[in-house]
Amino acid sequence: MSVGTDKTRTTSTAVDVRITTRAELALHGIRVDAEVRRPDGAGPSDDGHVLVDGANAALPTNPASPYTVRDGKVWLGEQDTGLAISPVQRPQFYRLSTEDGVSYEQIARLHGADVLATTVVQTCIRYGESDRCRFCTIEESLRSGATVAAKTPAQLAEVAEAAVRLDGVRQMVMTTGTTAGPDRGARNLVRSVRAVLEAVPGLPIQVQCEPPGDLRWIRDLHDAGATSIGIHVEALDEDVRRRWMPGKSTVPLAEYEAAWDEAVRVFGRNRVSTYLLVGLGENPDELIDGAAALIERGVYPFVVPFRPMRGTLAARDGIGAPSSEVLRYVTEAVAERLRRAGMSGADQKAGCAACGACSVLRSAGG
Repeated sequence: MSVGTDKTRTTSTAVDVRITTRAELALHGIRVDAEVRRPDGAGPSDDGHVLVDGANAALPTNPASPYTVRDGKVWLGEQDTGLAISPVQRPQFYRLSTEDGVSYEQIARLHGADVLATTVVQTCIRYGESDRCRFCTIEESLRSGATVAAKTPAQLAEVAEAAVRLDGVRQMVMTTGTTAGPDRGARNLVRSVRAVLEAVPGLPIQVQCEPPGDLRWIRDLHDAGATSIGIHVEALDEDVRRRWMPGKSTVPLAEYEAAWDEAVRVFGRNRVSTYLLVGLGENPDELIDGAAALIERGVYPFVVPFRPMRGTLAARDGIGAPSSEVLRYVTEAVAERLRRAGMSGADQKAGCAACGACSVLRSAGG
């Protein structure tokens, strides 16, 4: 990686400073009281949900961060960074419970200001220590009582209707732990999407799962009414995959490629996305090249920094986050390639790329 000579870097000093600040906030967090938080779960979490310059942002709430909030702005010591910030307000639907006493907050959570997110099945066949993804805490939120193991389609429909009606939610994300069946969780997602859309017609929904063993499930997810799909690989380097995702890496990259291609065929270009985590040890330039290949396939590479969350194997082993310089380098390069291809996360209507909170891509123009 030659950060100083990379031709994809934005030449505007003002924009560079802004992206650098967003990268540092994503990695090191900010001293802020956030009413809406997600302390653990699947994927990057342990964050507070705020709006930065009006856009969703999921930032670690870190009392040791050098960044503070004053008068609705982000400050670094006595320097005004120029970024406006406001915490997302606790939603009204959190006050409600189902007839059998399950809190709506245990069924689905607000992400950012307008995204409803749920893990339909909160357990994963790969969560044993020898198989577990080292960055994941999907079952920790279950053990803490923050959620329930399996959400029924009826529960999800009930919560979605309330979230839209009371809090103006505009999109929904449904992910799942991997199940033992050959569909790997897609079957539950199909049922859940159908139920939610019966209650809230027209709500954009992204579904997320591993590549199903039978690719017809991708068509079934689309036909159920899903707007977009995330098939998340997290890393493209085989050594990194085996080291960080010993269970998940047993699914060959060829299966991911086949699933991405089928998903693009069914959902359309830029309606399919995959997480790429920066900081797992993958060479930054090779990661950028891999992202470029995904873009050529019509798949949006959602570049997100690895953060050593509490409860992960990585945190236990003392593995730290990447530098803000590396995160910015990768993010700017991928964002430039997305712009060239005419791909925008916002165009997906629903999902992680559409929300953008966990990434810096939106700030970099991706």
